Amino acid sequence: MFQDFDTREVDTGEARIFARHAGSGPGLLLLHGFPETHVMWREVAPGLARDFTVVCADLRGYGQSSCPPSAADHAPYAKRAMAADMVVLMETFGFRRFMVAGHDRGGRVAYRLALDHPDRVEKLAVLDIIPTAEVWDRADTRLALGYWPWSLLAQPEPLPERMLAASAEAVVDNALSGWGSAPDAFPPGVRQAYVDALRDPAHIHAICEEYRAAAALDRRHDREDQATGRRIACPLLALWSEHGALAEWYRDEDGPLGIWRSWADDASGGAMPGGHFFPEESPIETAATLDAFFSGR
Repeated sequence: MFQDFDTREVDTGEARIFARHAGSGPGLLLLHGFPETHVMWREVAPGLARDFTVVCADLRGYGQSSCPPSAADHAPYAKRAMAADMVVLMETFGFRRFMVAGHDRGGRVAYRLALDHPDRVEKLAVLDIIPTAEVWDRADTRLALGYWPWSLLAQPEPLPERMLAASAEAVVDNALSGWGSAPDAFPPGVRQAYVDALRDPAHIHAICEEYRAAAALDRRHDREDQATGRRIACPLLALWSEHGALAEWYRDEDGPLGIWRSWADDASGGAMPGGHFFPEESPIETAATLDAFFSGR
């Protein structure tokens, strides 16, 4: 995996962020979701590196990045703090302005980055998400049962930490075989990498703190943006799974794109083949779609 990619660890002042990078040209940051790490981009990043300087980062608390101490309000794991890491990371690579694509939890960091740092983000792609506040406002039985990490991992410690520590393999197997995805999209080595990332107590706690932040601070930050009229100014591409939940759940609101158009001035997008983890199921299609958007083709 990641042949011809170099590795770097960057101290952002609050965290140490691990990243792989390759290519030349404009900067393009790729951010992963749960229960993944930067490894999810293994078949997408090499193609993009032909046109861009691609940086695949592990978010703080995930993968090979560090786990800063948290706080009572979970602020160190709010998407605002995680987005600030990425500003420093990309400056280290020489990019004051750059493009970003994020899947799942990484998509939440990516759109927060565009809202908090509009001078930094040229283009934004969000993969299989809608804004966090919108998720919670529409939360019902489908969310509680279908995307159980939202409610389970946001519970007060230590219950979710203990459950993850005791069942890392079951958690990864459930996620990768559910949510509309095909299990054969994840080779044994990749699956094991995701399991190993959930075995460390510090990372387990950090991931739970990130979900707790999503239920509180992230939602509040979204609402504050809406109240003040702050919108995503850069071009936004929303992609979602043709076999996943988003298109069905939000059909009456013109799907995910209809929701994103209430947040962004210039939003486009559509469904992609595969389930929730379509970048790993359909990497060729995902890379081509992202390349066309970021290249302006």
